[in-house]
Amino acid sequence: MHLPSPWQQAFELQYQASRQHVDVPELVRRERLLRLQKLLHEHGTTLAAAVQADFGVRSPQLTEMADFMVLRTMLQQTLRQLKRWMRTQRVWTPLHLLPAMARIERQPLGVVGIISPWNYPLQLALGPAIAALAAGNRVMLKPSELTPHTSAQLAHVIGQFFSPEEFCVIQGDAQVASQFAGLPFDHLVFTGSTAVGRKVAMAAAQHLTPTTLELGGKSPCIIGNDCDLAQAAVRIAHGKLLNAGQTCIAPDYLLLPRGREQAFEQAYRKAVAQLFPALAGNPDYAAIINQKHFNRLRNLAQQAESEGAHVQWLEVGPASASPASAAPGWGDAVQRQMTPALVWNVHSEMDIMREEIFGPLLPVISYDHLDDVVKAINAGERPLALYWFGQDVQQRDSVLRRTVSGGVTVNDTLMHVAHDNLPFGGVGSSGWGAYHGEHGFLRFSHQKGVFLQAKWSPAAWLYPPYGAKFERVMALLKRLH
Repeated sequence: MHLPSPWQQAFELQYQASRQHVDVPELVRRERLLRLQKLLHEHGTTLAAAVQADFGVRSPQLTEMADFMVLRTMLQQTLRQLKRWMRTQRVWTPLHLLPAMARIERQPLGVVGIISPWNYPLQLALGPAIAALAAGNRVMLKPSELTPHTSAQLAHVIGQFFSPEEFCVIQGDAQVASQFAGLPFDHLVFTGSTAVGRKVAMAAAQHLTPTTLELGGKSPCIIGNDCDLAQAAVRIAHGKLLNAGQTCIAPDYLLLPRGREQAFEQAYRKAVAQLFPALAGNPDYAAIINQKHFNRLRNLAQQAESEGAHVQWLEVGPASASPASAAPGWGDAVQRQMTPALVWNVHSEMDIMREEIFGPLLPVISYDHLDDVVKAINAGERPLALYWFGQDVQQRDSVLRRTVSGGVTVNDTLMHVAHDNLPFGGVGSSGWGAYHGEHGFLRFSHQKGVFLQAKWSPAAWLYPPYGAKFERVMALLKRLH
């Protein structure tokens, strides 16, 4: 006898609950969000410690800023705006359909599945869940197997605050994730690489499950001719080195006006030292998640060097370490605190310019004309993020008009994702669908169009049998339009 798997049983429980309780009142949604808020308040320290255990080196302060602060802001805005988001929307009715009325009702989809990544294991697991719960859905979460301590702790605390038919966590490896993606969810959210995103989309397609895919790609950072390099370097270094570059919207490569290479190198080196006075053993500078990913980054640098690039490792501080060395007393994880590097003389055929880097390596491409920048960006896949540094509004707007990206931050990095009223999502190979704020609420809601016919309706004039009366009505409608 073949017994259903635990995740199939969990799905069936949530599916039946979602069909038996289609109408989810505001009070119920709000109470679930408040429970999640309480969970973060009471177990934040434990969850941050679990993240630290998974990375080996990652300070609780980094998790507080990059995970918890984002989640708290999301919850506050959602609780404040929930009533407005849930309202039925009255829509204008065209003249030929009067005196009928029409409206849009926002309903829960049902069961939302979330496959979350390891790099921000709390924010990217619970962020989509906030939007899905606000929209009245049930949620099943499959966190990453690369952060087992965090995943286990999430399963434990969510099980304390939510019943299984409301919100549950499924743990397991990549095979479990593959089977999870094949469940007939009402919506499936995946955050991760483009390659895995394709597999998730194919698995979901078997059940015509709509998806939101938050992927990655080569996010460019453009320096304008009038840019203040000292200020820009600090902001670029922060965006590139936050979580050691393991951020989907981190600047992936830099486009720099020719002739400013030495000035930028000096400014960037100074910025790195300002942010991280020491690297090895510094808990503010996260370790690469595991040895496999560290080796991948090292191989990208070595392959670029073998093809003519110059990799400039930025050693800073007395305790700084080379990529292969370790500081005593910090265990194996300190060996994965990769030294930041600028990579010069790169070309488009190098792996470092073909793959998403997801680490502290920053390739630099010199350009002569802004048109060359636009052509270079448009020659590749559409990026998840784009960054512009400079004060020339015409140049800035020209670049933004002529390129397509998931989102943009001007004169800084990462910050568009922190603005709750901006949609966060990709385009093309960097993903599809967006959430955050009302955009997330709508993503996980069904907008049902409702037409309310009046007691007397002119539509009867268009019923058969068609004849002279029909022709007169149609002639009148044509004139009105």
